[in-house]
Amino acid sequence: MPPSPAAAGPGGARRGLFITIEGPEGAGKTTQARRLLDVLKGEIPVILVREPGGTPVGEAIRKVLLDERHREMRAETEMLLFAASRAQYVAETVLPALEAGTSVLSERYVDASIAYQTFGRGLPIDVVRRVNEVATQGLAPDLTLLIDVDTDVGLRRARNAAGAGGKEGVPGQGDRLEQEDAAFHARVRAGFLQLAREEARRFVVIDGDRPVDEVHAGLVAAVRRLLQARGWLPRS
Repeated sequence: MPPSPAAAGPGGARRGLFITIEGPEGAGKTTQARRLLDVLKGEIPVILVREPGGTPVGEAIRKVLLDERHREMRAETEMLLFAASRAQYVAETVLPALEAGTSVLSERYVDASIAYQTFGRGLPIDVVRRVNEVATQGLAPDLTLLIDVDTDVGLRRARNAAGAGGKEGVPGQGDRLEQEDAAFHARVRAGFLQLAREEARRFVVIDGDRPVDEVHAGLVAAVRRLLQARGWLPRS
């Protein structure tokens, strides 16, 4: 995927940074994203968004994607629905924020599609990349935070959290994706780790099996390094 567009918005204003949070099911992405947002709000203009979702259109697509009744959904359909949500999300939410000088913290992005639809489902990686290149207008993250977690531990967490606090899915079973077997989720995890190895300059991998506060500290440190490197914060 091409690099992010140049760091300048209309009139020469500094462009916001695009930071994504990825990880297998049950990695704690939502909790950690909200904690990270609380820290960053005191330092830079920033918003937190999620996908699939992030727009009214995307949220409607999200309901279809995660509904456990749609067990017959084909891998190609899944890929295209994720990309459709992402296209709306980038055009309506992400690019306008970045161009206005607001950084965007996103729960999931293209790496998730590669991990789930290529490594998990077996679709050709070049097809998934091309579809998402069109959907994203070539927008790539400045930084990707990968919270890695043991597959069995993560699935147990995710399925136990289903149905609580507005989280989709059947209590104890999870949503449509969380109900896939452990072998599928092991492939997804392996896919994320392979992507991180291939793009080590963009990824920072955080051990999600560590205590929550340690995971949070690792995420904050990684983002602050980026902010310092891009001139948003003074170097310590």
